[in-house]
Amino acid sequence: MDKTESGSLPDVDVDVDTEAGNMPEYDVDWADVDVTTTTRMVEVPKVTVEMVEEEVEVPVLDVDWPSEYGDAEETTFMVEADVDQEAELEIQEIYATGQRMIVLASLDKDGEMLQDGQMMRVSDQVVVNAPDMDVRYYIIGDRPEGMSNTRYRYIADRSDISDMLSNGRSIYSKD
Repeated sequence: MDKTESGSLPDVDVDVDTEAGNMPEYDVDWADVDVTTTTRMVEVPKVTVEMVEEEVEVPVLDVDWPSEYGDAEETTFMVEADVDQEAELEIQEIYATGQRMIVLASLDKDGEMLQDGQMMRVSDQVVVNAPDMDVRYYIIGDRPEGMSNTRYRYIADRSDISDMLSNGRSIYSKD
């Protein structure tokens, strides 16, 4: 950012006559982004999945948002991970901080290892009537190997983001 003109406060005399002031002006140089593609060899899962409908309990939050957030609509917050052993993934808390939602989940890989090369997808979801906000997902636990596990931020424990949570308000807690 380059300042292009200095600012000044208005001159005021005792007769309460004023002269106009001058606000500073700035030229802002922002990031220049070039988007390209490249070809890479990656492991791609070849999966056959049979989808069956099954009734499951899904938490649904009806939040009465302050008017400055605007209209709310039903939104599903979902986390998922591909793991090589039996595991549980659960959304622990959801926070609203200004114009951002923070979804905090935990990944517990405490089951038996799957057979060589096999993967299993674990997931959890919470339905919230929420306004259009930026959403950040954090998973407490070790990031499993694999390309599909890169869309969430993995952290060691809740204290890694405690400063963000302290400025927010909890709208959901598993406990």
